Amino acid sequence: MTQTLALTALAQTPTQIKISNGILEGTDSAGIRSFKGVPFAAPPVGDLRWKEPQPVKNWTGVRKAVKFGPKAMQKPIFGDMMFRANGTSEDCLYLNVWTPAKSANQHLPVLVYFYGGGMVAGDGSELRYDGESLARKGIVTITITYRLGVFGFLAHPELTKESPHHASGDYGLLDQHAALEWVHQNIAAFGGDPNHVVIAGESAGSASVFAQMASPLSKNLIAGAIGESGAAINPTMAPIPLAEAEQKGVEMANKLGAQSIEALRAIPADQLLDQTFNAGYRGLPCTIDGYFWPELPLKIFEEGKQAHVPLLVGWNSGEMNYQSLLRGEAPTPENYEKTVKALYGDKADEVLKLYPATTDADVLASATALASDRFIVYSTWKWADEHTRTSGQPVYNYIFARPRPAMRPEMGNATAGLAGGVIKGNGAAKPNQTPVFKGAVHSAEIEYALGNLSTNKVYAWTPEDYKVSRTMEAYFANFIKKLNPNGNGLPMWKANTDPNHVSVMHIDVDSRLEPEQNRARYLFLDQQYSK
Repeated sequence: MTQTLALTALAQTPTQIKISNGILEGTDSAGIRSFKGVPFAAPPVGDLRWKEPQPVKNWTGVRKAVKFGPKAMQKPIFGDMMFRANGTSEDCLYLNVWTPAKSANQHLPVLVYFYGGGMVAGDGSELRYDGESLARKGIVTITITYRLGVFGFLAHPELTKESPHHASGDYGLLDQHAALEWVHQNIAAFGGDPNHVVIAGESAGSASVFAQMASPLSKNLIAGAIGESGAAINPTMAPIPLAEAEQKGVEMANKLGAQSIEALRAIPADQLLDQTFNAGYRGLPCTIDGYFWPELPLKIFEEGKQAHVPLLVGWNSGEMNYQSLLRGEAPTPENYEKTVKALYGDKADEVLKLYPATTDADVLASATALASDRFIVYSTWKWADEHTRTSGQPVYNYIFARPRPAMRPEMGNATAGLAGGVIKGNGAAKPNQTPVFKGAVHSAEIEYALGNLSTNKVYAWTPEDYKVSRTMEAYFANFIKKLNPNGNGLPMWKANTDPNHVSVMHIDVDSRLEPEQNRARYLFLDQQYSK
């Protein structure tokens, strides 16, 4: 009888919600309501291409919100992205909401998640970012789509001149900000608390979290932040000055034979995407535009001007493979030493002490560590270090160390890419062709953290993988709810408030808190990258 009443109550959960622009109708999945393809800004097409996001026009009647919107303009760059988007379009500024709330007055914590993909690929519809699992833990979960590549990051003198803020280049980041504004205005209708919004993301999404924390536009819209592998700090996706970005934009336009922004706006989106890729403009850097960022974002953190909120931040144990460092050479101590000397010159001996290798096995570990630090670990560490130093807020550091299991047999001729992707067909390596360092590759933690292992059919997940996922998702859910990852049944995770005494949670089958072990490496790289 009780079960029947419960099912009846769920069946009566309303799937219509009134927000500022009109009425939305979503779907209900066993008590979790979802609203997909919700516009948070006007379509950035025509004259709105390369303009900051504009308000959504109101609609009459009921707008169906039952399928994902289109993904932003992009090429199929990464093999691990499994989209559910409604095609690809320049008209892409939509978000998706999963809510467990039964009414609008529940004031539940909110998560806004930014996808990764190097600011050139990715989408909020990807299976690994699905919000239902976290929603079942009492969190209103949101994914968004933002402009990418040339559509999201072109700076140009004409664009700067026509901007009311005399800025250009950071349209993708401004899209994210517009989504946060939308959440602040509308999330109460979904049962969320507009004053308890945690932002999170992986890789370029993590760099986006760093970006929004640094921006005076967004910092007061954030209650907490989660960064998974990445910050916009040299050498990872570091922004460039506006004048330099404008010059890059002029050079690109000249290569395309477009003498004005009007001419560039006249090029159809598909054609513009093809032309920019063919001209070598796969992506464009973010810009210190004077509006979204009034100065270098790292400097904003160094000066303590960022959002002063709790931060949970970390990286994976094998972010980049040794092969990217050795460039095809066999992983021997001789080749490793030769590579280090070529990269670091008179500093090579110091590097070889920090990343030592006397055997082939040592090379696999040390070359992977050096490649990973150069790729994305140092920048993430620097973010955590500065926030610990200047925010007065707790920082929770982690290293995710669980290697993915083997691929399922039905994957056939496929292998893992250098930074987490999947390579199929003739580009796949033959079994045992190259030695492998067993670590957690870039992006591997996403499904574990968001409770979405079962959505990824590529890997043969084991009970141990699901154990790791339960631990990591619980840490994330606790942090989103109370800005502290600790909870019953979890290893105690100490907050860091002193950069000289840092503890790191190693997340694996047996998760454990340990003192920071590699600070000397990061301090050395800090000297190299801050010159």
